[in-house]
Amino acid sequence: MKPYTEQKNPVETVFQPNNVKDQIETAMPASQIYSPDMSVTVQTQFLEHESNIEKKRFVFAYTINIQNHSAKAVKLLTRYWKITDMDNKVQEVEGEGVIGQQPRIEPGQEFEYTSGAVLETSAGTMEGHYQFITDDNDIFDAPIPIFSLIDPSQLH
Repeated sequence: MKPYTEQKNPVETVFQPNNVKDQIETAMPASQIYSPDMSVTVQTQFLEHESNIEKKRFVFAYTINIQNHSAKAVKLLTRYWKITDMDNKVQEVEGEGVIGQQPRIEPGQEFEYTSGAVLETSAGTMEGHYQFITDDNDIFDAPIPIFSLIDPSQLH
């Protein structure tokens, strides 16, 4: 299994927005990426009942589905997220595993989880990567292309 950093990411080659507004407009609320070995699907949702517009608290949930299409089992070691709101405020989140787990994903299997992000604006973007290790101790990063977080009531 080759490291994913050596592979072209088709999302990155299509368009590189220069500002957050362009990124939000071109990022997808749901996206799927990868190669024959791994795929990651992202779905987002605005949580109106947990948000407070007057206090600039916009809460979003995102559900990630990771599928292992390779012939080797992988273990998710770490995650890194870059979260950017419309004011260009950036939050970086990194750590071991996801939602307190470091899941092992067997060949042909998948792992799904839901987590959240809180922004001070009604829209923003997320992007990042996961770091995996195989049973052969090969470590690789799996990039997650930019996707949008948007309060649908703010769309024109």
